[in-house]
Amino acid sequence: MQYNQVLFKCDPYSETVTDILSAMLAEIGFESFVRGEDALEAYVPQPLFSRSELDQVLADLPLEVEISYTVQTMEDKNWNEEWEKNYFNPIVIGDECCIHSSFHQPEGTYRYPILIDPKMSFGTGHHQTTLLILKEILAMELSGKCVLDMGCGTGVLAILAAMKGAAPVTAIDIEEWAYNNAMENVVLNGMTSIRVLQGGAELLGEERYDVIFANINRNILLQDLPHYEAVLKQGGIIVMSGFYLDDLPAIRSRANELGLSFDHLKDMDRWVATTFVKM
Repeated sequence: MQYNQVLFKCDPYSETVTDILSAMLAEIGFESFVRGEDALEAYVPQPLFSRSELDQVLADLPLEVEISYTVQTMEDKNWNEEWEKNYFNPIVIGDECCIHSSFHQPEGTYRYPILIDPKMSFGTGHHQTTLLILKEILAMELSGKCVLDMGCGTGVLAILAAMKGAAPVTAIDIEEWAYNNAMENVVLNGMTSIRVLQGGAELLGEERYDVIFANINRNILLQDLPHYEAVLKQGGIIVMSGFYLDDLPAIRSRANELGLSFDHLKDMDRWVATTFVKM
């Protein structure tokens, strides 16, 4: 399939701008993003490219930022394969966990080897927020725990939780491509205890969870936190990420309103993962 590469120049240029822009572009068909030193590269299948939709996304961007872009049609090749080969290198966390694709076989042995073929989904472990929660999971006792992974992306958090003995595990993402990719990765890793669903907080029903992981942006967390609290067991733990240190006061305030007690946080490059307990 042929792809269009759209190169975005942003002023100011920051992770906040590129993260929000990438999320909005994904809603109109863009499938992969590469953040360079001074520009964002975004790729969309040529049949899905609409300049009018793109211009509307830029007009609706909720940030004070000036953005210009250029469009180039790429030669026809397997861009998923190219992306995996060139951008998804193995991630090693201590001596316990290694996340890798089928294109990169790591050296050494690990207690938790996770095979992820990302197909453009968020959640390979490269992003600070995913890595922060992966480290939290490695430090937790999850055997026999009922776990929910909201905004699961590739499913990597759910897969590691299941490898550590969590069962059952529910992984949910609103995007169809993320749902499909999470399903593929669950099968690749032989995780029969994981159920993958497509949708949002409206899917949360009668089941109650010991642990919830929610790696989603600040606004969705603030909006959906009451739904997460409602399905969290008494004494249960929720680990949230996807926001900056500057956003922490708003997250803590909302959590406290719902009876969630702050336990601890970890941060990396201003990104935060914070843990609360339902008292």
